[in-house]
Amino acid sequence: MLQVRKSEDRGNADHGWLQSKHTFSFGDYVDRNHTGFGPLLVINEDRVAPGQGFGSHSHRDMEIISYVLEGALEHKDSIGTGSVLHYGDVQRMSAGSSVRHSEFNGSKTEPVHFLQIWIQPNVTGIAPSYEEKHFTPQTKQGRLRLVASNDGREDSVLIHQDAALYAALLGPHDHLEHRLAPGRTGYVHVIRGQVTVNGLVLAGGDALKLSAEAVIVLGQAENAEVLVFDLPY
Repeated sequence: MLQVRKSEDRGNADHGWLQSKHTFSFGDYVDRNHTGFGPLLVINEDRVAPGQGFGSHSHRDMEIISYVLEGALEHKDSIGTGSVLHYGDVQRMSAGSSVRHSEFNGSKTEPVHFLQIWIQPNVTGIAPSYEEKHFTPQTKQGRLRLVASNDGREDSVLIHQDAALYAALLGPHDHLEHRLAPGRTGYVHVIRGQVTVNGLVLAGGDALKLSAEAVIVLGQAENAEVLVFDLPY
């Protein structure tokens, strides 16, 4: 079964300094038909104004992935980690038993644009931890590059859930297939550009849920960047 989630149907939050699009219910945006997909609970597309950001706040028992698209995102947390993320950087923070962190746009002139992804872990109460990896455009061009997994294989960041996250950059001559094992579901989020997924044309911000499907097929792309999730039911 295929279910399309169009970009314009996402929740919208305008806080002045923050413009955010919510794929799933988040904060003041509540949609009972879109409360997550398996352990995938949040995909927020955030744009933070220069000199602004999220002050220190706490999380617990959540795998939080930041995927930076433009600008520089500064991260600080209560376990002593601090870094500045740019395009190609993927950050994983396991909140575990509890962690406080802040995210800030240190530029005085340029906005920062990133995806914030929350995945429910399959273990709770673990010690909080942090990890980041850089993935160049060349490693994602015309292929599905594993960027997050439950065992850190292929130099991906490690998440505490039986899930895998792939990123790809696709052009008109690219054709990719990702097979889903029995008992698995797929979720495709188009970051930008246009791509055909299992016969359906999707544009930036659109997404596709795949249930009881054997394969994810991507092709006929135009300057597309996509994320592909391989998830348990």
